[in-house]
Amino acid sequence: MAFTPATACCKPSLALAPRAASSRAQAAALLCTPSTSAFRGLRAAPAPPRWRRSAASTGIVCGKVSKGSVPPNFTLKDQNGKPVSLNKFKGKPVVVYFYPADETPGCTKQACAFRDSYEKFKKAGAEVIGISGDDAASHKAFAQKYRLPFTLLSDEGNRVRKEWGVPADLFGTLPGRQTYVLDKQGVVQYIYNNQFQPEKHIGETLKILQSL
Repeated sequence: MAFTPATACCKPSLALAPRAASSRAQAAALLCTPSTSAFRGLRAAPAPPRWRRSAASTGIVCGKVSKGSVPPNFTLKDQNGKPVSLNKFKGKPVVVYFYPADETPGCTKQACAFRDSYEKFKKAGAEVIGISGDDAASHKAFAQKYRLPFTLLSDEGNRVRKEWGVPADLFGTLPGRQTYVLDKQGVVQYIYNNQFQPEKHIGETLKILQSL
């Protein structure tokens, strides 16, 4: 029998209708049954669009802050509890990297890779700023343990992360790992996203800095 798109797409199959109705009934029953789970009341995040799911592997990102734009200023506390504003660094290149959390394996690798290449960033005249939702005390312990020579800022509540439009990973359950390179005028020249290869952020950003 020849395949007719209009027929196949627009008319439900009589043979499958009972099963579909049964599936809908089961789904409704599951949604309406009270949960005894510890996660009662929480809703699963919807699957992200296809471009976002592939962002970690491609490095191509869409968000509120884009290449060629000037990101919104922020003032956050550093690892010593002192307020630091992004505007403070205008006049020199800045690398702003958002990461999920202190003391996690990937974030530790990334921070230590930035540390090990810090002299190269200084030679390029750039400042490095790491941002996560951890508090200042956590940042201080993290910086001291791994001898991190750069600034860590506390974005409790993820306000700045949301303002900049940093995409999440794993269907919205894992804060994104995204790096921005700003030039001396504060204009974004590069955005790099790679959740599962954290050390690649360093090489990618150094390439851009050396071309500015």
